[in-house]
Amino acid sequence: MRKRVFGSIFLTALVTLLVTVSLLLAAVHVGLTHDLRDRLREECGYIAAASAEGGAQEFQRIGRVYADRITVVAADGTVLYDNQSDAASMENHAARPEIASALETGVGESSRLSDTLAEQTYYYAIRLDDGSVLRVSSIADSAFGALSAASPWIVLIVLLALLVAALLASWLTHVFLAPIVALDLHEPLKNDAYDELSPLLHRMDKQNRRIAAQLRELERRQAEFDDITARMDEGLVLFSAGGEIVFANRAVRALFPKDGAAGGYLTLCRDPEYIRVVEAALHGEGAHGRMERDGRVYALSANTVEGTGQGHAAVLLVVDITERDQAERQRQEFTANVSHELKTPLTSIMGYAEIVENGIARPEDVSRFAGKIRSEAVRLLTLIEDIIRLSRLDEGGSPTLEPVELLALCGTVRDRLAHKAAAQHITLTVLGAPVTVSGEHATLEQMVFNLADNAITYNRPQGSVTLETGTEHDAPFVRVADTGIGIAPADQQRVFERFYRVDKSHSRASGGTGLGLSIVKHGAALHHAAIDLQSTPGEGTTVTLRFPKAE
Repeated sequence: MRKRVFGSIFLTALVTLLVTVSLLLAAVHVGLTHDLRDRLREECGYIAAASAEGGAQEFQRIGRVYADRITVVAADGTVLYDNQSDAASMENHAARPEIASALETGVGESSRLSDTLAEQTYYYAIRLDDGSVLRVSSIADSAFGALSAASPWIVLIVLLALLVAALLASWLTHVFLAPIVALDLHEPLKNDAYDELSPLLHRMDKQNRRIAAQLRELERRQAEFDDITARMDEGLVLFSAGGEIVFANRAVRALFPKDGAAGGYLTLCRDPEYIRVVEAALHGEGAHGRMERDGRVYALSANTVEGTGQGHAAVLLVVDITERDQAERQRQEFTANVSHELKTPLTSIMGYAEIVENGIARPEDVSRFAGKIRSEAVRLLTLIEDIIRLSRLDEGGSPTLEPVELLALCGTVRDRLAHKAAAQHITLTVLGAPVTVSGEHATLEQMVFNLADNAITYNRPQGSVTLETGTEHDAPFVRVADTGIGIAPADQQRVFERFYRVDKSHSRASGGTGLGLSIVKHGAALHHAAIDLQSTPGEGTTVTLRFPKAE
């Protein structure tokens, strides 16, 4: 704008100056021409009056001292006298405009430019009493000639005019734009500017208020969006149509801390499944995938967003499904294992029953077969009871809490397992001090029973099992220690899984269901207790249940 204003003012000043100078020159030229013609008219009258008294000799006398040209022409156009040229050699002047006009009207005048246009000759003629014509002429510089002669000065004047016009335009531009440059666009109505700008300033103020309100609304929505996405456990990533990461929430930055959450989508992750899903969404097709990273399983869901130009934006949701995946896998394994564990005793029962039914068994074997059927039925019932108990623990909920004295509970478990321990020549001992926890009595008793039962089952002849209660750091505990076969380090992380057996043949022979330690694990979770397992193969195993401190 400054350049345009400067150019307009400069051009206006320059044109005004040039037009003024041209008009002044024209006025001066017209004035000088008018004066010259008046002088020639007066001189012509004086010479005509003098010649009337002195005759032709008076023309010659005046012509010798007169600077201008004097010419006397006869009525037929023949030159009778000329003070600057030989009259005899001059051509007929009857056709000259000033001569013809003087012969006709008594007075005539004209002007003619020279061949170079630098000079202009002015003529004035009057008819004398004898019918001849007296003509007086004078040569003066033409306007073009005057300009040519004064060209150095004219150039200098033009340059000075340009300089003055530039300085004037610069100053006027500064003066004109100063109030505009000083405008406070944030508070337009407080400006002291031109009245013509008042509608614009009022409109700007209204627009500023509207923009401020829109910005506040955008900031509020952005804050809400940031707060929501920051609290999300799922990862959320927004991609532009060019594949650039527009937004990534906290969960994504935690998932990819070393890759970064800025730049193109390839800078976030190089997993093939991730790339496939994102590229499909960027090409306008929603896609789903599954990715494993650092031992965790993630579900990828990418949806496309229609853009205004070429390409599509995309939204990627990353959900951690590790627990769900493990739960699904455990459910499938549990279903398969339950089916297998239920099928085994049922197959035995059906087999023995069919033998008895068809009379194939000898009479003395019927009692033994019935015992087999009964033992398998007991095993099946025990398995069903463990499954029901485990299902109830899986359901969670709020248990019915009551004070449970652990030392007395261990005594009850000892009494229940005394016959089994004696049959295997195992010493079963209860030690420690009375300690009370808040819990579900039946579940706690089943947990300790399962630990003690396993300790007897996997023990050595003449071995021992010790049940101990007490407190450590004000926290109650129950410890079951045995001198049995122990558990290998590779199996120690899995013994609490459903139907997992370290020694499958031994477990089946003992009638175990494979759910005992799983019930212990779920019961501990129900009571917010921690399980500590210490085992050395060939030396024995110690399992400690540590309960929360009593409030």
